[in-house]
Amino acid sequence: MAEHIFKRKAYQKMLQWKRESNGETALLIEGARRVGKSTIVRQFAKNEYKSFALFDFAKASKDEKALFDDLSDMDFFFNRLRLLKGITLYERNTVIIFDEVQKYPVARQAIKSLVEDGRYDYIETGSLISIHKNVENIIIPSEEETITLHPMDYEEFLWALGDESSTDLFREAWQKKRGFGDAVNRKLMRDLRLYMLVGGMPQAVSKYIDTKDLAAVDKVKRAIIRLYLNDFQKIDKTGKAMALFMAIPSQLSGNANRFQPSSAIDRTRNEQIDNLIFLMNDSKTVNVCYHANDPNVGLDLTTNRSAYKLFLADTGLFVTLAFWDKDFTDNIIYSKLLNDSLSVNLGYVYENLVAQMLVASGNRLFYYTFPDGNKHNYEVDFLLSRGAKICPIEVKSEGYNLHRSIDEFCIKYSSRVCDRYLVYTKDLRRDKETIMLPIYMLSVA
Repeated sequence: MAEHIFKRKAYQKMLQWKRESNGETALLIEGARRVGKSTIVRQFAKNEYKSFALFDFAKASKDEKALFDDLSDMDFFFNRLRLLKGITLYERNTVIIFDEVQKYPVARQAIKSLVEDGRYDYIETGSLISIHKNVENIIIPSEEETITLHPMDYEEFLWALGDESSTDLFREAWQKKRGFGDAVNRKLMRDLRLYMLVGGMPQAVSKYIDTKDLAAVDKVKRAIIRLYLNDFQKIDKTGKAMALFMAIPSQLSGNANRFQPSSAIDRTRNEQIDNLIFLMNDSKTVNVCYHANDPNVGLDLTTNRSAYKLFLADTGLFVTLAFWDKDFTDNIIYSKLLNDSLSVNLGYVYENLVAQMLVASGNRLFYYTFPDGNKHNYEVDFLLSRGAKICPIEVKSEGYNLHRSIDEFCIKYSSRVCDRYLVYTKDLRRDKETIMLPIYMLSVA
């Protein structure tokens, strides 16, 4: 089967870097394994430069690695590079790629000298890029700009399926504050549910395009998850990071107001748990949503680092992980999503999707809980900072006529609130001050 090259929004950010940097910085593309970093960088190099040299440090030869041992004579360095790679270097029109640079930190340290030389451009890709043991003996170059490549967002997924117009229609509907009607909304939600099942990992999307077989897609996603588990095992020999990762679906399904590490691993000191969460977050395989103790504009200033929720960075992987120990045919999320019969106890799938969509749009994740006076808590699923105000978001898979948590939150913090959203599965409408937003429209709101 032919390789699929997908249109990615990060490409435009890379073009902006090339134009504005003009060789003064290197570009680091970071992201989870299998998210498409190598593909987009090679595509960019072929399209935007006259020539490129690629160092893949996952399988680099001894000669390739030895090239970085001595940078005292740049002319000699580039002559060796020409011979080693068999290419012509064009000043200001050649890019040199360091793929999987975290596997050979010496090359990353060389970026400082190479950028100062100024003749060529440099792009790095990396996963788990800032793990301390990978960089503890080198100087991290300050001459780097960073772009995080996320799983394909919903618009990119639609592009991959040949749909170039739907998101423009979403934007137009949002601008006019007018929905599509219930019949059209049902069709749009069917399209979104397919994205939830396939996810945004390019390999999974490619498999779906080639086969239209969700069982085959599930096999691809399982292989990706195994890669992640192997990575966690390498960076954390205790297996605790892996156990925390595996526990994410069950923790969300429990509807607790925070992730409970003790239910996934044995007794562990808080600082050790904090380090494990840092490693997981740094891998870009998870999205961490922290509790904001004082919901105000500077949400990060009052973050409670010991209270958080964990989401998978890709909802397609989440669907597979939720039924990891069962066969594809036993994964009830697939059948229930396809039939639009996802029960309330599986509504956490939508919550994971909303978290993914918010992160893809450049948001950091925060939530808030407060007592309701009856020994329970109100919970606002997500808080967004917008100018001098904040926007509360509640996610519902059903029961959309009720949004008590948002209502009480807006009474409690009326002076701080901008727009308020109930993100749900029905058509765009308004219930008094609350905007009832269909999930597929979230990225354009």
